[in-house]
Amino acid sequence: MLHVDLDQFIAAVEVLRRPELAGKPVIVGGRGDPTERAVVSTASYEARAFGVGSGMPLRIAARKAPDAIILPVDAPAYTAASEEVMATLRAQPGAVVQVLGWDEAFVGVTTSDPEASARRIQDEVLERTRLHCSVGIGDTLIRAKNATDFGKPRGTFRLTAENWLSFVGERPVIELWGVGGKISKRLAAHGILTVAQLAAADEAVLVSEFGPKMGPWYRQLGRGDGSAVVDDTPWVARGHGRETTFQQDVAARADIEQAARDLLAQVLEDVIAEGRPVVGVGLKVRYAPFTTKTLVHKIEPTFDRAVVTAEIMALVARIEPDRPLRLLGVRAEMAMPDDARAGHTPTRSGW
Repeated sequence: MLHVDLDQFIAAVEVLRRPELAGKPVIVGGRGDPTERAVVSTASYEARAFGVGSGMPLRIAARKAPDAIILPVDAPAYTAASEEVMATLRAQPGAVVQVLGWDEAFVGVTTSDPEASARRIQDEVLERTRLHCSVGIGDTLIRAKNATDFGKPRGTFRLTAENWLSFVGERPVIELWGVGGKISKRLAAHGILTVAQLAAADEAVLVSEFGPKMGPWYRQLGRGDGSAVVDDTPWVARGHGRETTFQQDVAARADIEQAARDLLAQVLEDVIAEGRPVVGVGLKVRYAPFTTKTLVHKIEPTFDRAVVTAEIMALVARIEPDRPLRLLGVRAEMAMPDDARAGHTPTRSGW
């Protein structure tokens, strides 16, 4: 199977629209204003050379790369470009395509020469969209996904059971697909820092830390094992959310409540379009200067806007009084169809 990952996708789309930016440090984030509270969505390779990375506050990115061109996020343009890429992948003979996001997808193909298939995909994506991509080849999804990192930019690479630990073993566990910062810290508490250490970890230790299901799964992840099936079952959102970063800290309860109502109104428009009942609500709060808390609550399935609003406002009431907020997010979880492949729809800022 193949993992196709577009190189510096958002920045590349912007360069296509503005060819004069080619070869220059380009940063995309927020409304393109580094004086506002926003984060970097992506940076060109030229900007990354200055230490700029996704998720970095825009003001810090501007200091690291003072000559960079900073542009606002244009989601419709990126969606349109992504759809062209995915259509190109689906046009491959016998291909099964599992979309992971704007800029990446798994492609299942039957071939005796996966490298040739990978190069053909690169050529056809470039011809149709003028975008470059890297392709990872693997005998499992996790190996294909991690192989892409070795192929970037514009290259291909193959990882198998035989060479997995040779190339990935000494890398930190956080580089594995499915291991984030919190999990890597919990693993570190047991002396598990590298992929090789995770692959050889005592399963009993992992079970005690993560439970009988996730413990063995993390060790399997360290070995690069797991599913070898590309699943093109239509993706169904588990929920919808919106969040806003306040340009000035907000402490007045009336202002916080109004912000929550405004966000919920947008969320409910997304939920109504799905036609599924709400079964849970969530509130994300970032206190100044930078402490984030998430409050969640399961509810009886409902289509009643008033009920959902009341549940959200009950969570708002749990926000610490008189403590300034810099960010607020609202989320609604929906009932899942029996035959759906569950997914997660992030907010406009990534929640």
